[in-house]
Amino acid sequence: MTTSTTAGPKWGMAIDLERCIGCHACSVACKVENSVSLGHFRTKVYYYDFASVNPYNHQPTTKRAFLPTLCMQCEDAPCLDACPNDAIARGADGIIHIDDTACDRSRDCIKACPYGAIHIDPVAEVADKCDFCSHRLAADMEPACVEVCPADVFAFGDLNDPASPVSRFHAKHRQQVAPLKPEEKTKPLVQYRGLGGVVPRAMAHKVPKGRSHDPFSYEIDTWDQLKSAFPKPKGA
Repeated sequence: MTTSTTAGPKWGMAIDLERCIGCHACSVACKVENSVSLGHFRTKVYYYDFASVNPYNHQPTTKRAFLPTLCMQCEDAPCLDACPNDAIARGADGIIHIDDTACDRSRDCIKACPYGAIHIDPVAEVADKCDFCSHRLAADMEPACVEVCPADVFAFGDLNDPASPVSRFHAKHRQQVAPLKPEEKTKPLVQYRGLGGVVPRAMAHKVPKGRSHDPFSYEIDTWDQLKSAFPKPKGA
């Protein structure tokens, strides 16, 4: 893993939705690596079925898009400002950390997060979220999601180092990289390629705001319960 030799690292991630196959290896590896409790997520992959046209026979068809989500490590982090106990802080490396000795489980951080990234761990009874597997970074290892992905979806590394995978990704795809939910203006260190392309922008509505990820949010038999979260088509 490449890091800068002249300054401390500023960790960032780019997610290439053009490559994601929806295998959920990232979310499974995250659960195992970080002992995430059943029904809760640090990393979650959403899927979204939408009407399209087959490019070969030009007939109507249905496509499925995949959207991996995690803490966006926002530079303007709403959770940080919302925490009444100053239990949430940003490190010099850009990662937002939760101090479990100071967390009072007020849930204000959950209500403030636009990406559903924070939950209350039912075992430790404190707020929990992705921290880019900081314990692995300290050992010069990649985050678990990055290491296990079979499709090279995640480009991760030091944003201060132009030779890092994430910096090279930004340099190559600069015009195609964008944040999830740009209207939130949180300046996330996690960026996506393929939003508005292979993944319709409407899919962002599936990512909860002000509440934790729902473990049933991608099940077909609960889809009707989720339709209210999506804007109605024009003329409907």
